[in-house]
Amino acid sequence: MNTWEAAKIAQAALEDKLASDVRVLNLEGLSDIADCFIIASGNNVNHLRAMADEAEQKLLEVGVKLLHTEGYNTGTWILLDFGTFLLHLFNKEQRDFYGLEHVWADAKEV
Repeated sequence: MNTWEAAKIAQAALEDKLASDVRVLNLEGLSDIADCFIIASGNNVNHLRAMADEAEQKLLEVGVKLLHTEGYNTGTWILLDFGTFLLHLFNKEQRDFYGLEHVWADAKEV
């Protein structure tokens, strides 16, 4: 499965959990970190964890394994690393503060 197929599955999983303002940024040619970022917001710690769990489960079902997680316990910014793409799940305040869409403004939104 390629990055973009997996990203669509992750995006759908987030939308199923009612994530808000889901964005997929194409970082190909811009970053060695990953080919894409998926950024979404949640309402609270439990909502962010549910979003993370759903995305991880749906991707695992198609053979995409989670490599690393950060921030799951604090739940203000959860990072899920799937190798070629990263999921950034924020509460609204943290998303505004870090502004990844602005940091990666050269990336095309998919």
